Amino acid sequence: MRYILLNLLFIFTLLSGETTFTKPKPSIDNPRKLLFSINTDNLDTVNHIIGTINNVMKFYRPENTEIVVVTYSKGIRSITQKFDKATRVRIEALMTYDVEFIACQNSMRTLKIDKKEFLEDVTFVTAGIVEIIEKKLDKFSYTHL
Repeated sequence: MRYILLNLLFIFTLLSGETTFTKPKPSIDNPRKLLFSINTDNLDTVNHIIGTINNVMKFYRPENTEIVVVTYSKGIRSITQKFDKATRVRIEALMTYDVEFIACQNSMRTLKIDKKEFLEDVTFVTAGIVEIIEKKLDKFSYTHL
C-alpha cells in the first residue's frame, strides 16, 4: 500500500509541475528581456513565431516583458503593409503591447523595399544581425525558431 501511495504522489508531482522562475522573478521593474528573429517570409513560420511571442506574453504577462523582434533577409517582408492581412493584424496587436519590431536596412536595400512600405512604428537598424548580437550582449534571451 505504501508503495502505491508513493507512486501516486510521484505521478501527481510530475503532472502538476509548475515552471520555477529564476530569481529575480519577472516584474515591471525586472522584466524578462526576450529577443526573437524572423528571417523568412514563409507565412507558417512567421505565424509560428508570432504565436510563440503571444504565448510567452500570456505566461509572463505583457507588463513583465521587454520583447524585441529583429527581422532580416526575407523576414523583413513580414512587417510590410503588403504581407498577409491576418498576420499584419496580429503583429500590430503585439505592437500595442510595446513589442518592438525592427527591420534590417541592409536587407531592405537588397530586396528593394522602401521605408514607406513598412507598418507604422517599425524601427530601422543598419544591420539586423548586428542588432541581434548587441541585444544578446545587453542580456536579452535569444530564441531562434
